[in-house]
Amino acid sequence: MYSVKEAFYTLQGEGARAGRASVFCRFTGCNLWSGREADRASSPCRFCDTDFVGTDGQHGGRFRDATSLADHLAALWPTNTVGKAAPYVVFTGGEPLLQLDASLIEAMHARDFEVAVETNGTIEIPAGIDWLCVSPKGTSRMVVTRGDELKLVYPQRDAPPERFAHLDFQYFYLQPMDLTPLHGEGDTMAEVVAYCLRTPQWQLSLQTHKIVGID
Repeated sequence: MYSVKEAFYTLQGEGARAGRASVFCRFTGCNLWSGREADRASSPCRFCDTDFVGTDGQHGGRFRDATSLADHLAALWPTNTVGKAAPYVVFTGGEPLLQLDASLIEAMHARDFEVAVETNGTIEIPAGIDWLCVSPKGTSRMVVTRGDELKLVYPQRDAPPERFAHLDFQYFYLQPMDLTPLHGEGDTMAEVVAYCLRTPQWQLSLQTHKIVGID
């Protein structure tokens, strides 16, 4: 059984694959935060702005097996596409690796999808993932130390970029945290830009989907 908060077709908004047409599947649940405001202060990622509670989002629901969920997600990819772009699915959350398993990955591959995952890096990954993005959170212990991109929301007082610079990733991104909704403070764009200029290993990641006004 898989529990999905929402699923939708859009453009990837962040990181190395920004701008790529994607089916997003947001699983319910997270191992670092319950999603309840009452528990936010004790979470390693107090800045989380994602609703991953329940199954009431767009195209959300409960799916009895990998076949039924894979069919559901594949139906969101347009059938009239032109050119050679492979269908692409991004599993996210919450924490997707609480639910994503080899059966679902195999089912998506059988439907010709490339499979991407956005994870906090605290759970071992199943085999077969084509693109792995790890976004570390606070002092949580990472067990995933290699992948395609590491995307660090900045600033996190207990998760400085220096802590992750030695890990085995192809791309390293800093993504400015929007502190305004939570703390009434200004944005951190200038600080992130300055850090990337000082330390070229790190690149700037923007939430372009918010800039252009899409999901």
